[in-house]
Amino acid sequence: PPILSLKREMRNLSEECNLEPVTVSMAYVYFEKLVLQGKLNKQNRKLCAGACVLLAAKISSDLRKHEVKHLIDKLEERFRFNRRDLIGFEFTVLVALELALYLPENQVLPHYRRLTQQS
Repeated sequence: PPILSLKREMRNLSEECNLEPVTVSMAYVYFEKLVLQGKLNKQNRKLCAGACVLLAAKISSDLRKHEVKHLIDKLEERFRFNRRDLIGFEFTVLVALELALYLPENQVLPHYRRLTQQS
């Protein structure tokens, strides 16, 4: 299913950009919340995935400016969307998540455990 392959892409890209497993876990939780809210469709699912990774990276790690730029470059290349769309969509995702970017541990841990056991 597209959702699973998108999550795989999110993970691979995050690893290429040296993001921590906890960051990927947070991105997964954001992504799943959007899925459960019925916000995903064929047109926006890659933007959703990208925006979730970007938000998680910004909130969970102290990325320097050039690292954020590198991440955006990678997202743009991997998911084949335009960075302007991504930046716009980041806000859409923020609103859908009701600005709740700091996640309770119990939401992040299951993903984190799976990711750290896989690698």
